[in-house]
Amino acid sequence: MITARLGVLSLLASTALIAGCSTDSAPQAMSAGIAVNASANAPMSVDNFMLVDTNLDAHELYRMTTAPAVVLITQANGDAAIQKLAPAVNAMAADYSAMGVEVLMMNSSLKDSREAILAEAQKVGFKTPILMDVNQLVGGSLGVSRSAEAYVINPKTWTVFYRGPVSGAAAAVDALMSGKPAPASVMAGNGASIAFPDRGMATRISYVKDVAPILEAKCVACHQEGGIGPFAMSSYAMVKGFSPMIREVLRTDRMPPYNADPHVGKFSDNKNMTPAEIKTLVYWIEAGAPRGEGVDPLGAVKHVAADWPLGKPDMILDIPAYKVPASGVVDYQRPYTPNSLTEGRWIRASTVKPGDRQAVHHILTGWMKDVPAAGQNSSETRWRGSVGGYAVGAESNIYAGDVGTFLPAGGAVGYQMHYTPYGKETVDKSQIGVYFRDDMPKYIMRGVVVIDATIEIPANTPRHKEVAYVEFPNDALLYSAFPHAHYRAYANDLWLQTPDGKKTLLMTMPRYDFNWQRAYTFDQPIKIPAGSRLIANWTYDNSKSNPANPDPNIKVTWGEQSHEEMLFTSLSFRWVDETAAKQIDSDARFSQTRMLGMMDDNIDGKLQKAEMKGQTGQMLGKYFTVLDKNGDQALDRAELVAAQAMMGNRRRGSQATTTDGPSASTPLGGR
Repeated sequence: MITARLGVLSLLASTALIAGCSTDSAPQAMSAGIAVNASANAPMSVDNFMLVDTNLDAHELYRMTTAPAVVLITQANGDAAIQKLAPAVNAMAADYSAMGVEVLMMNSSLKDSREAILAEAQKVGFKTPILMDVNQLVGGSLGVSRSAEAYVINPKTWTVFYRGPVSGAAAAVDALMSGKPAPASVMAGNGASIAFPDRGMATRISYVKDVAPILEAKCVACHQEGGIGPFAMSSYAMVKGFSPMIREVLRTDRMPPYNADPHVGKFSDNKNMTPAEIKTLVYWIEAGAPRGEGVDPLGAVKHVAADWPLGKPDMILDIPAYKVPASGVVDYQRPYTPNSLTEGRWIRASTVKPGDRQAVHHILTGWMKDVPAAGQNSSETRWRGSVGGYAVGAESNIYAGDVGTFLPAGGAVGYQMHYTPYGKETVDKSQIGVYFRDDMPKYIMRGVVVIDATIEIPANTPRHKEVAYVEFPNDALLYSAFPHAHYRAYANDLWLQTPDGKKTLLMTMPRYDFNWQRAYTFDQPIKIPAGSRLIANWTYDNSKSNPANPDPNIKVTWGEQSHEEMLFTSLSFRWVDETAAKQIDSDARFSQTRMLGMMDDNIDGKLQKAEMKGQTGQMLGKYFTVLDKNGDQALDRAELVAAQAMMGNRRRGSQATTTDGPSASTPLGGR
């Protein structure tokens, strides 16, 4: 390893000379915009940030706390200096990454799009992830001025240990890991200049004219009296007091809580801020959040969250009260309420109002034809449609245009309630407000779930990947997607694979946030041709770098509780050949491929023995030879249909409900 590191040092030094670096003095280097030795002055602090790379993978700085060093190398398209350094940067990344050092590149150039950076990386041969600093917040705070600069960051103090030419980065990493001072550099880089046109804009920002209007438009809906936000933006004083937090959550992209990446897809319910809005808020806060002149717009109007944001409901369902203990693990509660409707009605919207937001993690609903007998609970296996659902961050369920869902008369509405104690005993009295249409819609909104209850996440694994899909046998239109998992989920995406094999990325969440879950509604319904698959990829972080991980030292499998895990993406769609007046059996259309989509990890349309995990996989494995009729060492669709029939008979015989998770018609998995 020492020999390899010496090779990297030699390659960096020689490449630096080829790239046009000179042996100028330190003052000359500083005049060129290069701080040759970060330790020469007081170390620069590096605040947390989260940036997405060109492959749409998220990188959060403070999750790299276990790394001995973090190297950040600036890049700009067309810069000959950094292009010539590509072999040396690749070699350094390969060598030092094996020691746990994080080596990354960062593009802060406003003229370079994601597609252009990808093309440049392929052309030049960059193998290191290139972070996209699209708002220039990270580059601006670090004082970036040129491409081909290297920053070596000390994760123990989150300060810049070294800043200078890339040629000196390896020696700086060695010094940091051995506890020695950063080496002084006498080489000035000549990387291309990177413009930061908004530097200095803080002096032109007005709280009254610029900041408050952004907060009113994008933040106050949650941050108001009675809102879901942790504090109310009721005045300038409140905003200034929380301004460090506001800056931090903007830099790490935790707020606004809308995690669909803006590079992929368009969404009608997009809650993201524009780059200009983000920079306005951050630069204003970094300037000290000055009050300025004028009447405070936030203090002039008292904002109070509406009891029912969509107005008075046509029907209110009172979920039976439940006493949540102060501590411990609460099993899912499955109460129900009789349905008071004497005739069926079409639902146009519903709003779930949690009684105690801290205790309620999710609420699922489903209509049942019969009221459970005395002493019995609701059962998801009997549900025949949803009346709405809730998870932290979710909003009202609204069926727009000519699409709706039907609530029959009589029977009962069942609930799946997930409570999490938070240190104080409380009584939850949640409600659901239901809004009906005056007429029959033309189409029916349906739901199906991409689910894999056989997931197995190894211990101490930072990026474990799982995949599942659902196959559509008939033409459909996709309206929205609701991704759901637990504490160890890191990222997810959703792809459309058409029968010709073409794959299209529909949405991606580079950073999944367990604390904020919602449906993402596409700007226009997406056409799903018959025979297509909707494929959900999930990445899990079961390592100590995940601050939310309950225990990185155990293998994690499917489970209802938050300390267990799920792969669950709920889809809202409608069949092209179905109308409200002419309905079909939607669940039956998915029945033949449901098990295949759950377990077919290599997406080849068959199940090999290696793919048979979890309880279902173990059961199939016992009968593999019997089920494999054609002897090709895999179970095809027809063989799996026979297997499902066999398993269904076994379950009915034992009066089992479900072994691997909720019904495929359930709109959301356990939380």
